[in-house]
Amino acid sequence: MSFDIIVDWLQAALRWAAPLILVSIGEVYSERSGVINMGIEGIMLFGALSGVAVAFYTQSLLLALLITIVVGAILGLAVAYLTVSRRTNQVVTGLMINMVALGATDMIFALLSATRKARVATFPTIFPESMHNIPVIGKLLFAQPVSTWIALILPFIAGYILYKTKWGLNVRAVGDNPKAAATAGLSVIHIKYQTVILSGIFAAVGGCALTLGEVGYFSAGGMAAGRGFIVMAACVVAGWDPVRTALICIAFGAADTAQLRFQSITTVVPYQFLQMLPYIITIIALTIMVKRSRVPKTWGAPYDPKDV
Repeated sequence: MSFDIIVDWLQAALRWAAPLILVSIGEVYSERSGVINMGIEGIMLFGALSGVAVAFYTQSLLLALLITIVVGAILGLAVAYLTVSRRTNQVVTGLMINMVALGATDMIFALLSATRKARVATFPTIFPESMHNIPVIGKLLFAQPVSTWIALILPFIAGYILYKTKWGLNVRAVGDNPKAAATAGLSVIHIKYQTVILSGIFAAVGGCALTLGEVGYFSAGGMAAGRGFIVMAACVVAGWDPVRTALICIAFGAADTAQLRFQSITTVVPYQFLQMLPYIITIIALTIMVKRSRVPKTWGAPYDPKDV
């Protein structure tokens, strides 16, 4: 394996990990507040489709991103209403969102026949092409689209907010002991709503980055391909820390791009087995690390204000 192949693989790993990292930021906040938004897989699909559709009809990537944020906020609000206000089972609610999203996005995509005939523009790079030719780091970093750079920077900002700001402290307090937080004067319901809506926004933006970060098209039949569940596993393995979760997502991106390259150079191993490898690695990591993770004390449990 030549050195250029390794650099190409690492570049692709960062690019494929970017959508996962974006989704993970919102999910970390949501689960830190005690709410498991298992619907991020479906919200990713809506974000991926809305990004491509808006970019195709308006020829504006910025407008596509803004509309995607609105779509994610609406879907996050729906999840928050069901899981926080109505106190429905969070796992069942998430699975319902995912199943509805799979059918709805395929149906909408079938109606938007024009979008299936051409690719749309993708997110541009932020550095001049002259910097792309710098050995190693040029292709690895400077040739990355803007979505990848945003994904690499945001986990550090998210970590600072979570651990160094009053709002981040409130989120962690609500996830660990909502009754004590309510007694201290915090609005537990409002904070849970904020974090779940935030997870919806980041899930949609992650879906948008999945389509507009490189490929420029939407693929029917579940384009997210289980990435939302991978993000949830990454959160657990990383102990719900934004930076560590981002690193786990990068590892999955590296495994995902590796199996694509192995498919092109070998015919001995069935390609179905190679496609399984990233998920097998995730399951192994989850099995090994789950006992070391400090789970938010009310993780997945409904909150009833009357119990205070």
